[in-house]
Amino acid sequence: MKRRVQLAAIVVSYNVRDLLRRSLCSLTQAAVYGVDSFDLQVIVVDNASCDGSAEMTASEFPQVRLLASRENLGFTRANNLALRELGFSTAVALPTAHPIQRRAPAAHPVNAPERDVAPANARPDYVLLLNPDAEVIDDALPRLVNFLEQTPHAAACGAELRYGDGSFQHSAFRFPGVLQVLFDLFPPLGVPGGHRLLNSRLNGRYPAAWWSRGEPFPVDFVLGAAMMVRGAAIDAVGGLDEGYWMYCEEMDWCRRFWRSGWSVYALPGARVIHHEAQSSRQRRWDAQVQLWRSRFRFYAKYREDFPPGALTAIRLLVRARMAGEARRLEARFAAGELDGVELAKALAALEAISRSAASPMQGSSRSDDI
Repeated sequence: MKRRVQLAAIVVSYNVRDLLRRSLCSLTQAAVYGVDSFDLQVIVVDNASCDGSAEMTASEFPQVRLLASRENLGFTRANNLALRELGFSTAVALPTAHPIQRRAPAAHPVNAPERDVAPANARPDYVLLLNPDAEVIDDALPRLVNFLEQTPHAAACGAELRYGDGSFQHSAFRFPGVLQVLFDLFPPLGVPGGHRLLNSRLNGRYPAAWWSRGEPFPVDFVLGAAMMVRGAAIDAVGGLDEGYWMYCEEMDWCRRFWRSGWSVYALPGARVIHHEAQSSRQRRWDAQVQLWRSRFRFYAKYREDFPPGALTAIRLLVRARMAGEARRLEARFAAGELDGVELAKALAALEAISRSAASPMQGSSRSDDI
């Protein structure tokens, strides 16, 4: 008799009640496609929303386990809270000192540290991290589960993301280098072929044609908007690194998976609609500060993987861009296109990013001390 797979979905939400409702409805509908193969439990961690998200979840989805926090824990801490509820240890295993080896991974993690965790039968086989602004489409869940069932060396796989209008969205990337930072800060949109450069391997993108082939392919990391992770891989490397408040935490997780002998895949055909950045958009400048703090934490944490001078180049690029953006905003203010309050917020954020560039390693990537 074939065993039933145990699957848990974690949704961390902050003030996106209507999108959260759609996301939870999509999980309920998607579970029907796997009714013969897996059991699904859903955990919602509400990060002190003030829009009634927790109340809506409790009243409309009584089958969902609701963890209503009295404070905004951020994406990383909130996911780890749910992982601990599921019986996993979230203590982070330190990365090895050597670069990632591009080789066929072992069938099981190598040098996996022993952890104080609950018995294996108390925990799910797989955990899906799903953004509240993401909707699972049709048979995406069984596709992700079946792939991990058939690929024992894979720690995680990511869904094929689509924007709300159905267009393609990049959801898997190479680990960042200087060129990605350059293209991000100074996008070559005004030069011939600039759009192609932004969507090329030089900018850490995998070709859209690879997704069109419909076959899974190994990637450096996938976005946490719709990412399924093997429980045994969590045992091997621990939970998300809480030094990241939000952003880059899934990139760091995948880095640790690779270093522990696992692999990570993108899974075309497992489609998820991602409305993208609905929570972070509520605090635009805070989110920008948070993004760069997390990036600099990642760069510093894995500095030995970068060529000599790369981190210095990245810091100089960031500071140059922030200075240029400050001049542009001040010109808009002088022209009456921007009010003083917005200018002050923007300049404070740009200064905070420049400080992060000067001292890249952050002990904790919080956004409430800007």
